[in-house]
Amino acid sequence: MLDTAMIQKCADPSLTPAIVEQFVQRAGSSDPLAVTVKAGERLILVPKVKTPDEAMELIRRYVGQAVVRVGITQVPAGIGVKDVSELKSDLLQACENLRLGTGMFAKVVRIVAKWYGNPTDRQVFPQIFEDAVYAWKTGEFEGVSVFRADDPGLSVKLTVPPVAEQDPDTDSAPPFSKLKESENSGGVGAAEMRIDLSRIGAK
Repeated sequence: MLDTAMIQKCADPSLTPAIVEQFVQRAGSSDPLAVTVKAGERLILVPKVKTPDEAMELIRRYVGQAVVRVGITQVPAGIGVKDVSELKSDLLQACENLRLGTGMFAKVVRIVAKWYGNPTDRQVFPQIFEDAVYAWKTGEFEGVSVFRADDPGLSVKLTVPPVAEQDPDTDSAPPFSKLKESENSGGVGAAEMRIDLSRIGAK
């Protein structure tokens, strides 16, 4: 769905192409016109749209009453918008959606990284990425509304550990578990489980 040229042209430069691809795969959609509406934990069934005009009509109908996610990155519509008339159809253009979505996701990554104490250990990066994806989907991280929170403004460059740095038994490691669900969630040292992201962008 995403090619290198599109990522280089449209995505936030603070995210590596591999992270962008994984982010869209995990939290996005293959349909640029995809509109998802949730009220609390409840998914509202909406008709599948076929044109940008239909999508914008649907978005304007629900923004302000529910959480509306749009496009290939499922970016939340209406953040920082005071009136629905301010919503632009740019949200439905793949490049612009990728620009907005990855820009907001990069901020979420910085918020999560700050909570971790801004570690430089690459082995912690997969954990940060997992928490950032979780925060993107839920809109919150450790009680903070990530889309409305201030940007920490930190320079965080998530990298994917090469295969050589992975433990031999990484593939058999248990699935990711949120740190906040652990009694020892006080710091980076508690991040014992890691996710193998070596397949992303692997040569």
